[in-house]
Amino acid sequence: MKPAPFEFARPDSLGEALEVLAANPGAKVLAGGQSLIPLLSMRLAAPGMLVDINAISELAYVRSDDGGVRVGALARHAEVEADPDARRVQPLLSMALRMVAHPTIRNRGTTLGSVVHADAAAEMPAVLALLGGSVSAASTAGTRQIPAAELFVGPMESSLRHDEIATEAFFPALRTGQGVACEELSRRHGDYALCGVAALVDLSEGTVKAGYFSVCDVPTVVDLGPALGTVGREPLDDDRLSAAAELALGSLEPADDIHATADYRAQLARTLTRRVVAAAHADALTRSTR
Repeated sequence: MKPAPFEFARPDSLGEALEVLAANPGAKVLAGGQSLIPLLSMRLAAPGMLVDINAISELAYVRSDDGGVRVGALARHAEVEADPDARRVQPLLSMALRMVAHPTIRNRGTTLGSVVHADAAAEMPAVLALLGGSVSAASTAGTRQIPAAELFVGPMESSLRHDEIATEAFFPALRTGQGVACEELSRRHGDYALCGVAALVDLSEGTVKAGYFSVCDVPTVVDLGPALGTVGREPLDDDRLSAAAELALGSLEPADDIHATADYRAQLARTLTRRVVAAAHADALTRSTR
């Protein structure tokens, strides 16, 4: 199937792009296009105009400092994954990006585009939510910061307004005493996950959080502290890990689809929670001894 007819604009500045977007309420922004183009081809989306932002070079960057990693709207998955400073400052980024689709997709698809596409089966929205990151959005009226907790409002729906362009994603740095891990299970390599879990362990605060993707309608973060108690340097035994997994399931609503039943997803969430939390705890211990 071919896309429905649409107009096309390729502005070379952010200001011009925002003006075009404001004048065309039904327009869609094209960056990497790895999610948008299939929707157009299947006519699940039929915008009157595409605003291609690929000529706006100021949006193509990955910047890291002690506070975190800032990813511009045109930074490709592969660029973010390979960036040594980004990997050092927040290693969960490269861990999760390695799981995104295939190299061809990662070479073209944009990390921020994946975030604001808000697909609950994708890795990057869950990573942003788990880390407590944010997205910068610009419009002709100005700019604003959208915390991850306020960004994902429904299945493939974000709080980004129709006249806004997401310009940057901010992923907070991994602090001293913290560790991370991420794992997913898919039917075939490169497919969307049937279930995925990322975990953040903080030995300094004794806390553990887990982020879930391809389980609920939106990326979901669960505080596992009530099950695990204060987490220190002592090993996490099977009973505590199992309790954490059951606590997580109480906050999740696994759904049936053509790929897996809700019961199967629930079992995957149990298994991956135990495995990923243990791995993140080990990562925190390793980093604290360096």
